[in-house]
Amino acid sequence: MKAKAMLLTMLVVLITGILLSVRTIQTPVNTDVDMVMANQLLKTVESHWEQPQQADYSGITQKFVVLDQSGSVRYQSAAGLPVSINEAIRHRDPVLDVQVDGKLAGKLILRDDFSTQLQRGKEQLMAVVWVTFTVLIVLGVLYGVFLNRVVLTPFRKLQRFALNVARGNLDIPLSMDTHNPFGAFTESFDIMREELAAARQSEYEANRSKKELVASLSHDVKTPVASIKAVSELLLLRADDEKVIRQLNMIYSKAEQIDLLVTDMFHATLEELKELKVNVAEEYSRVLQEIIANVNYDGQIVCERIPDCLILTDVVRLQQVFDNVVSNSYKYAGTAIHISPSITPSHLQIEIKDYGNGVSPDELPLLFNKFYRGNNIAGRSGAGLGLFISKYLMQSMQGEIECHNRDDGFSVTLRIRLV
Repeated sequence: MKAKAMLLTMLVVLITGILLSVRTIQTPVNTDVDMVMANQLLKTVESHWEQPQQADYSGITQKFVVLDQSGSVRYQSAAGLPVSINEAIRHRDPVLDVQVDGKLAGKLILRDDFSTQLQRGKEQLMAVVWVTFTVLIVLGVLYGVFLNRVVLTPFRKLQRFALNVARGNLDIPLSMDTHNPFGAFTESFDIMREELAAARQSEYEANRSKKELVASLSHDVKTPVASIKAVSELLLLRADDEKVIRQLNMIYSKAEQIDLLVTDMFHATLEELKELKVNVAEEYSRVLQEIIANVNYDGQIVCERIPDCLILTDVVRLQQVFDNVVSNSYKYAGTAIHISPSITPSHLQIEIKDYGNGVSPDELPLLFNKFYRGNNIAGRSGAGLGLFISKYLMQSMQGEIECHNRDDGFSVTLRIRLV
C-alpha cells in the first residue's frame, strides 16, 4: 500500500507540474498600450515642450523618453530607457510624434514592458519546472530507499540465507519484519530451515547410533574371538598329532584374521571423521579476505588488515574451520566478532574474538574432544564435532588451534603455517 501511495503521489506531482507549465506557457503577454494614458502624456509633453521636466506627470505611470528633432534627450522619466529611435524599435517600444504649433518638434518613446513580462513568464515557468522535478527527485529517492528496505534488503537476506543452507549452516535464522510484504514467504523458508535442521539432527543421531552399535558389536565380538584364540593356543600346547596341530593352527589363524578385521572395523568406526582429505598448498594470505567475507553473514565481523605473506593451507578446509568457529560464536555468543591477524616467526596468527560469556575454565580442555558439548547448549542444536574437526584439519595443514577466555569475551586462535 505504501508503494502504491508513493507512486500515485509521484504521478499526481508530475501531472500537476505539466498542467502548471502548460498554463504558464499559454498565459498571454499583454502588449497593448494604454492609448488614453499615451494621449494624455503626449499632450502634457507638447504643452510643456520648452521645459518638459517641469510638467506634472503624477498621474502617469508609463515610463517614457522625450527626444528633439536631432535625437537628443530632452527628458526621461527613469534611467535605463531607450534613448534613440533604433533602440526603441529594437525593444518594440511605441514611438509617437510630438507636434508643437502644428510642426514636428520631436519624438515621444513609450517604454513597453513586453520583455519584462516575457522574462517574468519564463521565470514562472522555470520555477514550476524546478519545483516539479525537485519534488519528483525527492519522492524518487524516498521511493528508492523504500524499495531497498522492503524489497532489495529482504532479497539479500534470502540470498545469504540460501547460501548458509547450501553450506549446511542451519543454525542461523532468517530474521524478517512481520509487516514486510515477503513476511509469510520468508517465514516458510525459516520453517524449512528448522525442518532441515531437525532432519539433519535426526539423521546424525541415527548414524551415530548405528556407529555406536557397530563399535559395540565389534568390541563384543572380540571377546569370543579372544577366547577361541586362547583355547586354540592351549590345545596347540597339548597336541601331538601333526594333523591336529595343523587344524588348530588354521583355527588360530582364522581367529587372528577375524580379530584384525574386527579391530579395523572398530577403529574405522571411531576414527571415521579422520578420513577427511586435506590438500595443502602454498597460498597468498589474501585468500583469507574471501574466506572471512563468506562467513560474514550479518555484517557483524570486523577484520583488521591481513598481513601479506605466503601460507600453507587447504582453502576449502580452512573455510570449513572458519565456518565452524564463526558458527559457534553466532550460536553461543550472539555478538559482533572481531578478527585480529598478526605474524609470528613461523605462523600467521588469526585471533577470532566474540564478546559473549565464554566457557567455564573446567570445560576449556574438553572443547576439542569428539562429541563434547558444553553446559550452555540448552535449546541449541549441534553434534559436538565442529571444534574436533577444526583441530584435526588445522593439524593436517601443519597449523594449530586453541581457545581461551578473556575478560570481555571468548577467543579462538588459528595459527597457519608460513611458507
